[in-house]
Amino acid sequence: MTTARIMSRAREEKRTVLTEIEAKEILGEAGIPCTRTVLATTREKAVSISEEIGYPVVLKVSSVDISHKSDAGGVKINLQNKEAVEKAYDDIMTSCRAYAPDADIEGVAVQSMAKVGAEIIMGMIKDPSFGPVVMFGLGGVLVEVLKDVSFRIVPIDKADAEDMTGEIKGKKLLQGYRGQDPADVPCLQDMLVKLSDFVNETPGIEEIDMNPVFAYKDGAVVVDARIILSA
Repeated sequence: MTTARIMSRAREEKRTVLTEIEAKEILGEAGIPCTRTVLATTREKAVSISEEIGYPVVLKVSSVDISHKSDAGGVKINLQNKEAVEKAYDDIMTSCRAYAPDADIEGVAVQSMAKVGAEIIMGMIKDPSFGPVVMFGLGGVLVEVLKDVSFRIVPIDKADAEDMTGEIKGKKLLQGYRGQDPADVPCLQDMLVKLSDFVNETPGIEEIDMNPVFAYKDGAVVVDARIILSA
């Protein structure tokens, strides 16, 4: 079982923060769609993986010691060819080693370049009084500015998920706004229920952050994910 193996390995390595690749493997096993993301430990592997996935691709530094990847210069997007990937790999390594000299950098995460959709955030936090709660709201920078999120105590069912997606102030953005396609809200609700089920059935998870999730007219996908295990 992927989840048990990843969590066991992390604990053996005495760490609580999972890599993005590990987080997406776990979420994928829970039935939550994520962008395909593969670890490349060398520039050559980054190129071969990119060509297998298909251009354009995104490269992100893979290190549990660097949580703010963009601040470290550890993210390069919309890479269209071999030369761009080679340069991006070298630039990421140079920038991140300067940003965090003591960081353990295992390589870069290569992922498909997702089509931009409505930006959503989903996740789970541990409330001191109520235990695990799932959250839903507008993602990207909007979550920091507007703080337009909804919470429910785990476990939730389909009716709870429907309430969560319907009670945020920005729900009109999900219905199609100024020519934008409406988001596949039933898909988002299904993802919320699957997230709740996973958390309810998997002890030892302290926090899950899925931001952004891109929602489309048909379907949705997790573009970035972070999971923290309980100490």
